[in-house]
Amino acid sequence: MPRATIVVPAYNVAATLPATLASLRAQTFGDVEILVVDDGSTDRTASIARSTGDTRVRLVQQPNRGLAGARNTGIHHARGAYVGFCDADDLWRPGKLAAHVAHLDDAPEVGLSYSGSEMIDEAGCSLGLAQRPRLRDVTAAHILKRNPVGNGSAAVLRRSALDAIAWRPRLERHRDWWFDETLRQSEDIECWLRLGLTTDWEIEGIPGLLTRYRIAGGGLSAGIDAQYASWERAMAGLVPVAPEFMARHLPAARAYQLRYLARRAVSAGQGRRAAALCAQSLRTSLRPLAEEPAKTLTTLAAASLMSLTGSLPLRPGAIRSTAS
Repeated sequence: MPRATIVVPAYNVAATLPATLASLRAQTFGDVEILVVDDGSTDRTASIARSTGDTRVRLVQQPNRGLAGARNTGIHHARGAYVGFCDADDLWRPGKLAAHVAHLDDAPEVGLSYSGSEMIDEAGCSLGLAQRPRLRDVTAAHILKRNPVGNGSAAVLRRSALDAIAWRPRLERHRDWWFDETLRQSEDIECWLRLGLTTDWEIEGIPGLLTRYRIAGGGLSAGIDAQYASWERAMAGLVPVAPEFMARHLPAARAYQLRYLARRAVSAGQGRRAAALCAQSLRTSLRPLAEEPAKTLTTLAAASLMSLTGSLPLRPGAIRSTAS
């Protein structure tokens, strides 16, 4: 049995899947299976997964269930004691899996290991942006407010930690859920937060920008309202799990989320939208201003200037971090 499994959710990703699989097959830790979950693709996704010639690459096909559903199917079929996730348009640095396996081997109390991420464009070139998150002493409050895990391609978990948060909805007949399939966005932070709120497993990061996270054309500007609505829905679902915790921390977390969306709007050149989001963030809670004054004021200044001047989108790297 392989020691680790990398789950690759894949939906119509013929353009990027070869590079993703190449980066996973190049991992220096070789005791791994790469499980591609074809989520009802209509392009060459399945044939690309079949054609690698690498026996470590397995293909599972299903009707379309969305990203959370593809990840759940991957976990269901995974044979490794460690399970990582890499979306089919992202890349892993060669030493990423080895670093996470060593981390989890050395820290038996850690259930979720993650790394920082470098942002890349559609051609795989660096955008000069990075997620450099907090790595140690991570609490559920940190996950709620700042999500240090960062994105769905950064995490490697123990299978036993995943199984500690598994459940099976009443109408689900085939397998458990680990990610909430009713969510089309924010399903990853909902999963990490549920792990932090309902188990004793620790969440901890390792140094380095070991994930290369792709920002597709239009990705900075697309779906800001939809992302916020999905985040709110995910958080509402967790209120019954830990009502006192959520009541205490949710206003500040909401303000951080609004600030993150304002930064996305700035990067996309949506000055008025960014200014409105900044104002909404400040009305919601002043915690981001108190805890991270430089970042908050920089975001507010950029949004205000762009709103007044109607300038074009900022060059990549003008706002240095895409972390929330």
